[in-house]
Amino acid sequence: MSVLRVEGLAKSFGGLRAVDALGFEVARGEILGLIGPNGSGKSTTMALVMGVQRPDEGSIRLDGEEIAGLSTHHVARRGVGIVFQHSRPLRRQTVLENVELALMPDRISSLLLRRSLAEQARAIAERVGLGTVLERTPDALTYADLRRLELAKAIALGTHALLLDEPFAGLTASELREFSRLIASLRDEGRAIVLVDHNVKGVRALVDRMLVMHAGKKIAEGAPDEVIADAQVRAVYLGGALDVHHVPTARAAEHCAEPLLEVGRMTVHYGKARALHDVSLKVQPGEFVAVVGLNGAGKTTLFNALTGFVPYAGEVRWRGALLRPGGEGAPARDGLVHCPETRELFGDMTIEENLRLGGHLLAEPEVEAQLAWTFGLFPILKERRRQTARTLSGGEQQMLAVGRALMMRPSLLVLDEPTLGLAPVIIEHISAAMEALRKETGLTVLLGEQNVTFAVRHAERIYLLENGELTWSGGAAAFIDEAGERYL
Repeated sequence: MSVLRVEGLAKSFGGLRAVDALGFEVARGEILGLIGPNGSGKSTTMALVMGVQRPDEGSIRLDGEEIAGLSTHHVARRGVGIVFQHSRPLRRQTVLENVELALMPDRISSLLLRRSLAEQARAIAERVGLGTVLERTPDALTYADLRRLELAKAIALGTHALLLDEPFAGLTASELREFSRLIASLRDEGRAIVLVDHNVKGVRALVDRMLVMHAGKKIAEGAPDEVIADAQVRAVYLGGALDVHHVPTARAAEHCAEPLLEVGRMTVHYGKARALHDVSLKVQPGEFVAVVGLNGAGKTTLFNALTGFVPYAGEVRWRGALLRPGGEGAPARDGLVHCPETRELFGDMTIEENLRLGGHLLAEPEVEAQLAWTFGLFPILKERRRQTARTLSGGEQQMLAVGRALMMRPSLLVLDEPTLGLAPVIIEHISAAMEALRKETGLTVLLGEQNVTFAVRHAERIYLLENGELTWSGGAAAFIDEAGERYL
């Protein structure tokens, strides 16, 4: 019998259909893995079930009782607990007091039960491995213990169902294994669990069934191995079939003793959460190199760190010289240009104004020449040169973001997720531009992509980033043979 049953669930934000006619159910003693790329609607679904958002349409039943549209505290009172992606403890209270508060009923008379609540809180905290830190405040905890605390609070509420949103984010490989065992034991106690995480391999190894979302809709559901083998799922995550015949012939890079860019043992933390660990890579002049990995693997963190936007341990060498963290504009002025996945366009400025801003360090004749070349690369931008950036489609905005970066005449273009959220026809336009860059210029490119098909079509070398660590590197053809099948 299903503990949690969702039918026809829908939610829109303006013109965006974030969740569209979604349905699923979870039985007692079962884990349902909910996966999908960024923007697929996973976290919105969790918010709708928990009452954080109110659905536009659909039914959510807990043990047969309709809970759709109830406020969060009413949903929690009925036995649903949630672990949010980011830890939100009460900083001045101890671990024990945080868990005790989650157990506290919403009646004044319940204060008389404080002693029994403390006993229950202690048992739950010990259950998740917090027995030795009960009297510590959250600021004194490790990141893994902060995640355990969030899980303890959810258990205190979730007597029937647990919603786990990105529970593995920021954990090391050993911590991830420990959390997987803990979550499995909670399932074995009879709870119905919905697990959302970008770590597809971690989810696949743990859950009983998987549901894949894309653009707000369910595209596949079933046993983990069957779902991962589904052609539509692989197209969403990989971008299509991996074909060695589409791998480019390596250009004659200047294999000098000194790489153009060298990253040595880079480690990045966001607070206590580890985002990158001991990452090293090299890019030679004239190469097209790709860093591939699923969302959350650490690609954007890597690029933000090496271009000076995120503090890091380790070193970055540019043209042989050590780059100092900070001073974000200095690398760009020296030819290390970053085109971020967020695009960062000036919405009220026209296409031409955005492009000219990219070339503001060039002399006027050079600006005109570079502008003409960029318009040749993206003809649609020339047609709409007087149109403001905010009125463009997503694909046109991506072309503008790449064009603006190229206006700086980079020696190395760091290109982060250029195909993210784009329709296949637009991806083909971006792909044609990348091929033109390969054939017509000596530009060096460092590409970050989840779309592996796009990456191997253009890159001579591939680095595979998983859970903040590099797990494979080599030629694009070798990647297809050795790492492509285990990407998911």
